[in-house]
Amino acid sequence: MWPVLAWLAGGIAEPIARGQVLAIGRMAGIGALIFLVQKIAQYGQDTLMAKAALAIAFQLRTQVYGHLQRLSLSYFETAQSGDLAYRMTEDVDRIGEVINKVFHQFLPSMLQLIVVLGYMVYLNWQLTVTTLIIAPVMAALIAWFGERIRTLSYRSQSRISNLSALLVEVFSGMRLVQAFAAEDYTLERFSREAERNRLARYRTEKLKAIQSPVVGFLEAVALLFLLLLGGWQVSQNNLTGSQFVSYLAAVVMLIDPIALLTSNYNEFKQGEASIERVFELLAMQPTVVEHPDAIALPQVTGKVEYQNVEFAYHIDQPVLKNLNLLALPGEAIALVGHSGSGKTTLANLLPRFYDPQQGKIFIDGINIRDVTLRSLRRQIGIVPQETILFSGTIAQNIAFGQNHVDSDAIQEAAKIANAHQFIIQFPDGYNTWVGERGVNLSGGQRQRLAIARAVLLNPRILILDEATSALDSESEALVQEALERVMRNRTVFIIAHRLATVRRADRILVLEHGHVVESGTHTELLNHGGRYARFYAQQFQERL
Repeated sequence: MWPVLAWLAGGIAEPIARGQVLAIGRMAGIGALIFLVQKIAQYGQDTLMAKAALAIAFQLRTQVYGHLQRLSLSYFETAQSGDLAYRMTEDVDRIGEVINKVFHQFLPSMLQLIVVLGYMVYLNWQLTVTTLIIAPVMAALIAWFGERIRTLSYRSQSRISNLSALLVEVFSGMRLVQAFAAEDYTLERFSREAERNRLARYRTEKLKAIQSPVVGFLEAVALLFLLLLGGWQVSQNNLTGSQFVSYLAAVVMLIDPIALLTSNYNEFKQGEASIERVFELLAMQPTVVEHPDAIALPQVTGKVEYQNVEFAYHIDQPVLKNLNLLALPGEAIALVGHSGSGKTTLANLLPRFYDPQQGKIFIDGINIRDVTLRSLRRQIGIVPQETILFSGTIAQNIAFGQNHVDSDAIQEAAKIANAHQFIIQFPDGYNTWVGERGVNLSGGQRQRLAIARAVLLNPRILILDEATSALDSESEALVQEALERVMRNRTVFIIAHRLATVRRADRILVLEHGHVVESGTHTELLNHGGRYARFYAQQFQERL
């Protein structure tokens, strides 16, 4: 098509010079028809390429999200949520835009460049070869600029992801910010990070601004050189006037593809930085993995056994040391001890949030490493100290992780958790919208929803991690009553600092430096007069 348009430009020059109106009209009609066909084809190309690019971006985004969910909990304890969100949104979108431009602009521009250059060689190969002497210089310059733009873009995108992480951190802790009147402090932090981002972006844009006039100057020099050589070729009768007009039209047709290729190359380098950041996530591997031949854990009775378990977050700092524990079905075991004694770690090993470096853990005699993670975790209910609620209705939060749950089952779970009464007081009842992190609910209400969520799974094993530590006396009484109802006929691990919540446990284990140093009922341990008795006496005095 492009050679035809260049030929038309040369062909219409002679009728214009002679004033042949009919010939001019005929050539103009042919040109209009060619442009119409080209624009229709362009529409089809644009829509198809956009659809393909968006589909690839969607597939990549879902693949990365699925991969992130398979990573172990230890990764998310150090990763910045704002940075992950930026990579999942902005970086993936940029990759999609690059893919779109590869097929929508880059490849058509390359094709146009090749075809038009071929036509120019056909018209006068000596002139074309002489003109293209400057092409390697331009290519080298574009490559030099592109590589530096890629490096600067990576830094810029890292800065903006840090800024995003800071925003998530501050907005989620806005109550603390205002409580400490720390608005100016956080504003200063934000300003510093925003300034780093501005400088990184500015360096990238400044380099791109330098590239444009340099490449443009070379293009202008090449065009002036072409006019000089073309005039000389015409004077030597190696080229006719109409052929030279066609040749100049072909040169004009090279300007847009060269400009697009230069611009696209810069964007490809910026996209390459996004690709590196996204594929960094895909390169992450979980530390807790399923065995290739893992089986689904059958319905369990709740017998749990730890055999010679040793665990450390850091090699030289063991948290659990040669720990042995047997919990019988339906037994409630309380874990008490100072912070850092290993209570929460012991419980976190059961659903395989982490794997011990030594030892084995069994449920009903089955090694938990031999079963699928989904089947294992579906039989363990957890009521955490900090209740996490998601945007959605109360019913959706209770039924979290389950797609098809009967509303009667949700209500029954809420009644067991002492949540039904406060839920029906809302105008929309179970359809009441829960704000981000449940900020429109009290601590006791959020905790009872967490209990209802655990109840709905009907697990045989239940982990209560400081479930009442952050509640007032009235809320604690309601939650404690719900917990006692939920604990019936289940194997329960109770992690608590407040010893009043563990007195009714079947067995209390006192942990110290990763070891079980005392074991017995509340009465037995008080009569023993050891560490538990001292803990209890200390808390009793503090309450007085």
